[in-house]
Amino acid sequence: MIRFIDEYRDRFSIEFICETLNTHRVGGFITSRGYRQSKARGMSARSLRDAALVAHIAEVHEENFGVYGIRKMWHTLRREGIDIGREQTARLMRLAGVRGKGKGKSPITTRKPKGPDLRPDLVNRKFNAPAPARLWVADITYVRTRKGFVYTAFVTDVFSRRIVGWALSDSMRTEALPLQALNQAIVSAKETTGLIHHSDHGSQYVSIVYNERLAEYGIAASTGTVGDSYDNALAENVNGSYKNELIHRRSWDSVVDVEIATFEWVNWWNEVRLHQSLGYRTPAEVESEFWETNPAQEIMEIKANA
Repeated sequence: MIRFIDEYRDRFSIEFICETLNTHRVGGFITSRGYRQSKARGMSARSLRDAALVAHIAEVHEENFGVYGIRKMWHTLRREGIDIGREQTARLMRLAGVRGKGKGKSPITTRKPKGPDLRPDLVNRKFNAPAPARLWVADITYVRTRKGFVYTAFVTDVFSRRIVGWALSDSMRTEALPLQALNQAIVSAKETTGLIHHSDHGSQYVSIVYNERLAEYGIAASTGTVGDSYDNALAENVNGSYKNELIHRRSWDSVVDVEIATFEWVNWWNEVRLHQSLGYRTPAEVESEFWETNPAQEIMEIKANA
């Protein structure tokens, strides 16, 4: 109410504004005396705290690719030690002029293989794992740039939601894209024997070269049912977040432009971003907690029983 009167007091008198508000039963302080007393007292402690929080919320929102909604913003503030409620967070986000960003539809990049896909479905839509490097999901998406299309391949660890491998290319050839992401994931893994690699029926994942690399490291290939929109849901969710949180926010010039931004986004996804499926923790925190609470012997037992 004070801000409203401050905005219009140069066009109308304070008395006229207050009388008009009182006539229309707007509420609040509705006398010119009340307005002047409030201005003389200055901002309340609550107003000062709100103003500081509004500025901080705007900074946090920008630092997190401008995608955090009320729940993740609330959890972020609580993690910082700020005593704030969910509804208060929503109110202050409105004052800051920020909001979450909903996901759009994921693009289709699956190229059907020429021959039959003989890989079994070892997941059956159960996207959970007892430890890191027990189940990976992989998929490809694309980015439109001024110089043409850029393709991005991700390999994600189901246990922690960490992106363990990724690669970009202006081509979807097996040698140029998903194999690079797979190689990066293999290098980052502590152990791959008995690990399951799940993907869709794209020709890139059915290729001899790709599956030979899986077999070389003791990784079992898996795929879902043809035509099943949920057969690789977790990988598609990663693609959707990537497009929503990074790609759709701006236009892109070239593969180099996209690669630099993707590198920053992957680091944020793994080290900073709060994941609802992880209890509003980060992939790095989840993996760190696992390795701290599971001695080497226990880890070996988990792998032996998986």
